[in-house]
Amino acid sequence: MKYETLGSSSLQISRIVHGCMELGGGPWDVRTDAENAALLRAALEHGVTAFDTAESYGGGHSEEVVGAALAPVRDKVVLCTKVSKEHLHRADVLAACEGSLRRLKTDYIDLYYVHWPNPDIDIGETMEAFNLLKAQGKIRAIGVSNFSVEQMRAAQRYAKLDALQPEYNLLCRGIEADVLPFCRENGISILTYNSIAKGILSGAFHLGGARVTDFRTAKPLFQEAALAEELPLIELMRDIAQAHSVSLAQVAIAASLARPGVTATIVGTQNPAHFLDNIQAADLSLSGEELRAIDETSARVLRALEA
Repeated sequence: MKYETLGSSSLQISRIVHGCMELGGGPWDVRTDAENAALLRAALEHGVTAFDTAESYGGGHSEEVVGAALAPVRDKVVLCTKVSKEHLHRADVLAACEGSLRRLKTDYIDLYYVHWPNPDIDIGETMEAFNLLKAQGKIRAIGVSNFSVEQMRAAQRYAKLDALQPEYNLLCRGIEADVLPFCRENGISILTYNSIAKGILSGAFHLGGARVTDFRTAKPLFQEAALAEELPLIELMRDIAQAHSVSLAQVAIAASLARPGVTATIVGTQNPAHFLDNIQAADLSLSGEELRAIDETSARVLRALEA
């Protein structure tokens, strides 16, 4: 595992962050809390030190699972959680933070995010509450998730941002134009999510014969026409994966990590085998030629999908 400094803070985070959304339940194959807790502890044993959750995941249940599993090793982990967009007034932020602290069984949160922007609530009021929490020692670093450059500029007028969490993968590259350069220029770490595009970039639906039977049936990337357009990228990734004796998912994650400005990528799974495979992406070095081929093919596929 490799590690990076988070923004201008003193925090060191693993380049693979364990995403804990699925632990709250919902439209996934849900394992028991005990099984999920065991996987969290296994992640730490394999060098993953950062864990990402939110008060909204399962109505707080994800935070409860994370807290129960990691409280005994609190000094060894970086806990990241998020306040919901409905809770961005000052009093609501402070109350939400107390709830997350209680569920996580800790007296401080390492990285506290605004989960989604809310145009109906003044960002200045929200950031002043974050500054207060930081001054009180209840949070160590401030982040925002799913914010545009304009929204980050507005937040930066009131507080120092250390992190942004955006969606990013080979089939979702919108942040490259302006968000990545802005964050590099302002010392804001980028922790991406959805690196394998809800499983499309694993190759299972193109090469493995898998069929969608869950919530993804409504997702554009999983439609029959889209699957056909995506095939050239999947085939290229298959060839690269075979050359390195790794999985397609590792290639997808490694390609995201190789993008200048990306500090870490958040990868969530309840499957121990998938977890062990995914974390090896931190050690996969793709050549410049391979990255150029991936970049060009991805761009062509995206143009076809948007046509």
